[in-house]
Amino acid sequence: MAGKILLLRGSEKMTRSSSLISCRDVSYVTQEDVFLGTLTVKETLYFGARLRLPELAKTELHELVDETMAKMGLEECADSTIGNWHLRGISSGERRRLSIAVAILAQPQVLCLDEATTGLDSAASSFVVQALRNVARDGKIVVCSVHQPTDDVFRLFDDLLLISAGEVVYFGESHGAVKFFADSGFPCPIRRNPPDHFLRCIAPEFDQVLAALKQTQRLNFTELSAADGLLNGTTAETRATLVKKYKSSIFADTARKRIQELELLEKHDDNSSQSSSEVVAVKKREIGKKQCHQWWNQFCTLTHRSSLHMCRDLGYYWLRIVFFIMVALSTGTLEFDIGTSSAAVIARSKVDGFLYGIMISLSIGGLPFFLDEIKALRGERHGGHYGEAVYVLSNFLSSLPFTIFISFSSGSILYSMVKFHPGFSHLLYFCINLFFSISVSEACVFVTASLISNPLPAMGAAIGVTVLNLMASMVIRPLPDTPKIFWRYPLSYISYAAWGTQGNLKNDMMGLKFNSEIPGRPKITGESILKNTYGMNLRYSKWWDVAALFCLLLAYRVLLVFSLHYKQRISTPLQRIYPRRGLKPTKIPQA
Repeated sequence: MAGKILLLRGSEKMTRSSSLISCRDVSYVTQEDVFLGTLTVKETLYFGARLRLPELAKTELHELVDETMAKMGLEECADSTIGNWHLRGISSGERRRLSIAVAILAQPQVLCLDEATTGLDSAASSFVVQALRNVARDGKIVVCSVHQPTDDVFRLFDDLLLISAGEVVYFGESHGAVKFFADSGFPCPIRRNPPDHFLRCIAPEFDQVLAALKQTQRLNFTELSAADGLLNGTTAETRATLVKKYKSSIFADTARKRIQELELLEKHDDNSSQSSSEVVAVKKREIGKKQCHQWWNQFCTLTHRSSLHMCRDLGYYWLRIVFFIMVALSTGTLEFDIGTSSAAVIARSKVDGFLYGIMISLSIGGLPFFLDEIKALRGERHGGHYGEAVYVLSNFLSSLPFTIFISFSSGSILYSMVKFHPGFSHLLYFCINLFFSISVSEACVFVTASLISNPLPAMGAAIGVTVLNLMASMVIRPLPDTPKIFWRYPLSYISYAAWGTQGNLKNDMMGLKFNSEIPGRPKITGESILKNTYGMNLRYSKWWDVAALFCLLLAYRVLLVFSLHYKQRISTPLQRIYPRRGLKPTKIPQA
């Protein structure tokens, strides 16, 4: 492993008395910038401030957001959307600065960044690092890992830590690294960038590239070795020399003295552990009193943010609304005025089958957009800004108007065109049943997506789960003919399609009479058809089927909370079975 960790020095005071660390003390910016692309820069910062600083008033939050945007140079793009698949957004450099701006909203004492300048051009990189330097001047500690910085960017950093193969190669002031390498016998060439020279000395990948070029016989080794003395030896030899030199240098002595000072501070804190524990206990009681208010603030903030995101993203619900209405119109014209003939008995069950086979399956269309929210959730959850339960509840409340509109618009169109059982109460039940079926199907898809981060495998798994639910219902085969093992017990009892179809058939056929297949015979009641053909138990009302759908909705939402919370524990065994190539555990010794 080879890389650089650079520090912009601010205040470095931290003792055990400050052990009650929260997201306000340490903030971490990941390599990937994860945002909701439909929000503007100012809205993203405002919602982030509300989640991190719930005690501030609205005017104070807006002042903090304006101040943070000015500090990071984001005033010109304040009202620009971040960008997604159909909205043009801000540049990559602006997105990186926005990530840093969100991280410093709560004024953390330590700011850690992973590859802050990766993927940025030289101008954007310089802008980002200069902004980080301004943060460090405010008395904060900034720790940043950088790959191949330019010379101008490198000069902005205060301290440099070089690690290779788990060993410290250099730790000290950045401007002293060039002299240290020169004193060790590896001077930086005149026309070479110092950071590139450091990586050339300690990164073993250069040996692999050199060996590959030698095999192709396209490398004049004699000329290159005369120009670059590093070609006369391997990276392992160079690294061993540098490590040995560092251990006997003044830089290592300074680091050891600093560690000893910290140990003395820890011993001093141990002597006053009783008073520290009392302080921590008082802080915990204060936090407990604020939890109720914070939970409500988190719920309102997340609901507002999710509602804006769903309204602005065309693919989340609006396209599905159009598809639902088109499917309802298509089915209505295909089965227009179905009637009560003998053939209508089978036709009505086919309409229900089409309803759950096509319309309910459209819930899978929201999976990619839900995965974008999951990425934002995981980043904010690791920062301790809110939990999974409040997110799941706010997500359901935000989607409620859309699912209600889908159910009543497409349900009314389909019911009136096919002309099911007449009566407003029957129409109302049909729409309510459709609403719960769509909600349960969507929750089931979300549970699958929460366990599989990649969109394509998650889509395939969600389709498989949906098909299993359809096969366990009486759409495919009547319940008496369904095999008892697995399909009837337990799958038919946990299938939302089974309960939804059963409720719709009761709502439609009970109270109707159908013509017999043999002319002259008396009409057949809908109750006898449900009992003899479909094997339904008519002692239970159709509302019990809706109650079962409601219980399934609660169960899937609770399961979604647990899957989001314990996803890391669930995926760890899979990662052990299928480890990533090239990743090996490295033990870093203490200085």
